[in-house]
Amino acid sequence: MANGWCRFDHAAILERGRAPDVVPVADIPDAALAPLVAPRPAIAGVAFDRPSIMGILNVTPDSFSDGGRFLAPDAALAQAEAMAAADILDIGGESTRPGAREVPAGEEADRVLPVIRALAGRTISVDTRKADVARAALEAGAALVNDVSGLAYDPRMAETVAASGAPLCLMHSAGTPETMQDDPRYADVVLDVYDALAERIDTALAAGIPRGRIVVDPGIGFGKTAAHNLALLRRIAVFHGLGVAILLGVSRKRFVGTIGGAPEAAARMPGTLAVTLAAVAQGVQMHRVHDVAEVAQGLALWRETGGIDGPLWH
Repeated sequence: MANGWCRFDHAAILERGRAPDVVPVADIPDAALAPLVAPRPAIAGVAFDRPSIMGILNVTPDSFSDGGRFLAPDAALAQAEAMAAADILDIGGESTRPGAREVPAGEEADRVLPVIRALAGRTISVDTRKADVARAALEAGAALVNDVSGLAYDPRMAETVAASGAPLCLMHSAGTPETMQDDPRYADVVLDVYDALAERIDTALAAGIPRGRIVVDPGIGFGKTAAHNLALLRRIAVFHGLGVAILLGVSRKRFVGTIGGAPEAAARMPGTLAVTLAAVAQGVQMHRVHDVAEVAQGLALWRETGGIDGPLWH
């Protein structure tokens, strides 16, 4: 799968209004098979022949799990040091939790830029919906733009990223943080999200961003109920059909606490790890998490025990 650690000899064909049809690989047309098996180029120096970790560093006062803890630059740098096992750090200056207010671009930039500059030498992603913040962050040393709106918020974002030569993560979200959890509905959540991300990829391609510089994120918890989240996670391998790497962000999400009996967000590391490993088993390449050391340990053990013929990746 995508020249990674997973292998498959059958595939499920998903169509609206029909039960999945499981067929052998030999029956899959070459055009449909090609995006499933094509190698994914490295993004910001992060290779996708093994699972990678994106460490979450929120320099905000109101993020759902760690709001206010790392707002001061010294605290942010100490947390970055604690996440030494991360392949890339995702720095955000605007909370996108359900109900969060919008932060002006200048204020958001003032939060993230000092931290990005101070972390020279680390691989950095900037978590922003705003083209001006993205441009300033890339100039300060960020290597990737993680747009939770999937280019839907700022019409200048696509051209900004294209001109910079930086890679881009396109996340699916229904609505804005203020409204996204107000009774979200889908005809078929897996195929609806797939089709929406395919459209976002087309928008990025039209702006001059090559497919090899694009990552997609199905947006767990962003305009989805718990049932929607579970449906996406059970079928997350379908997103390999888009021909790009997949980023998954389930860390400490509410559904993890609901199912796992952990009402406090900080107590949801075990559930986060369980969902992460389930996604690794479906070939998901990058995992955005708060608890970097714990997830790195879990991946190290999964690598050694998840297969019958030795380590799953090298």
